[in-house]
Amino acid sequence: MSSARYWCQHAWLGGDTVADGVTVEVADGYITAVTADTERGDADAALTGLVLPGLANAHSHTFHRALRSRTQRDRGTFWTWRNLMYQVADRLTPDSYYQLARGVYAEMVLAGITCVGEFHYLHHDNGGTPYADPNAMGHALIAAARDAGLRIALLDTCYLSSGVDGSPLADGPQQRFGDRTGLRWAERVETLHQHYTGDGSVVIGAALHSVRGVPVDHMGAVVDWAATHDAPLHVHSSEQTAEIDQCLAVHGCTPTALLRDHGALGPRTTAVHATHLTDADITDLDTTVTGVCFCPTTERDLGDGIGPASALMQAAGLFSLGSDSHAIIDMFEEARGVELDERLARRERGLFAAADLLTAATVNGHQALGFSDAGQLRIGQRADLVAVDLNSIRTAGSPAAAETAVFAATAADVTDVIIDGRRVVTDRRHTSIEQPTSILAQSITALLDAEPIRSSQ
Repeated sequence: MSSARYWCQHAWLGGDTVADGVTVEVADGYITAVTADTERGDADAALTGLVLPGLANAHSHTFHRALRSRTQRDRGTFWTWRNLMYQVADRLTPDSYYQLARGVYAEMVLAGITCVGEFHYLHHDNGGTPYADPNAMGHALIAAARDAGLRIALLDTCYLSSGVDGSPLADGPQQRFGDRTGLRWAERVETLHQHYTGDGSVVIGAALHSVRGVPVDHMGAVVDWAATHDAPLHVHSSEQTAEIDQCLAVHGCTPTALLRDHGALGPRTTAVHATHLTDADITDLDTTVTGVCFCPTTERDLGDGIGPASALMQAAGLFSLGSDSHAIIDMFEEARGVELDERLARRERGLFAAADLLTAATVNGHQALGFSDAGQLRIGQRADLVAVDLNSIRTAGSPAAAETAVFAATAADVTDVIIDGRRVVTDRRHTSIEQPTSILAQSITALLDAEPIRSSQ
C-alpha cells in the first residue's frame, strides 16, 4: 500500500473554514486522515500557501484551445467563430489531437485542475468515415489526459443534425461529428464504455450536443444509454437566443421544455450555459434537480450573455463551472466571473459567497462528472491537493481565505498539484511533461499555420 503525508500551511476545508497546519494522510490515492493545528513532521511533504481540493473543469472542448486570440479581429459573432472552429476540426487526426490535448491538459493541471469533462463530438475521419477503431479520437483524448496526470469524464456527444428542424449535418467538417442515428451512437459508445470499465481515472459519460444537434426522435437512445449506465448526461442548452427562437418556431417550446418532455432532465444531467432561460425553464431545472454549468469566460468571449446565476445557485441541482472554448484556462477566473458578471447585470455586490463559488469549482464539478469521491479535503475522498501561492504579486497581503482564491488568485498562482496522491506539479513545473509550452505551440502552429485559415465574416 502506497502512503504519504502532506503538511499544508493553510487548507480550505469547506465553507468558511480555513485551518492552519493541516496534515493530510494518504493511502492508495485516498485521504485517510485530516488533522488541523499540527507541526510539520520530518517526513511530511510541505505545501505552502493555501491548499484547496482539486479543481474540476466540467466543460471542455479541447481543440478550441487552438483558436485562442485568433478570432478577435473583425468583430464577428458566435456563428463566425464557429466557422473557424469547423475549419480547425477538419484538420485534426487521432495523432495530432492527442498531441494538442496533451498540451491543453498539461495547461489545465498547471492551473490546479484535477479532473476534466471533455464534451467530445469530433468522432470520425473526414467525410464522416469511421476510423478502423470508431473510437480512435476518444482514445486519443483519454491517453492525453492520462499522460498529463488528470482524470477525465469523456462526455461522448451525439451530434446528428445541423438545425432544430432536424436538417442533416452539412457537408464538410460537420460530417465528422455524426453517427447517423442515436442507436448507432449508443452502439459505438457502449464499446468505449466497456473498454474503460474498471478504470478509476476515466468516466464514459453521454452528451446531447443541443436541441439543434439531436432531433427529438433520437434523444431517447442517448438518454436511455446514460440511464442504463448511471452515467452523467450533459447538453448545451439555451446558449444563444437564435437557438431559442428556432426551437420555439419548430417545437413551440423552449429548449429546456423540449429536453424535459423527452426525459433528458434529472439529477445526472447538466445543462451547459443555460444563459437565456424563462422563469418556467428555471422551475423545470429546479424541480428535476438538473444541474447547470456556467462557462463565464467563454460566454463573455462570444458575447452570448449573462445567465441567471442567482436563481440557479439557489436551485436544487449542482452548479458547476467550465472553461469551454479555453479563451482562458483558469477556474478561479470562472468562479470570479459568476459574481462579477452578476454585479454588472444587477448593479449589486456580494451576491455569492466565495465559498459557494469555490464549491462550484471543486466538489460540484467532480460530482457533475461522475466522480462523487473527489473535490473535498475529507477522509475517503481522492487525494487531490492544490497549493495556491499567497505571496505572489497578485495575492501579497491577502489572507488565507476562500475570498483570496476567488477574488485575487489566478491560475499562475498554483504552485503544486497532487492528483490521486501523485505529485503532478512541483513548484509550477509539470513533473512528467517537460515542455508543455512547446507542445502547445508546436501543435497549434502545425495545425493552423501550415496554410492560411481565414474566418468567413
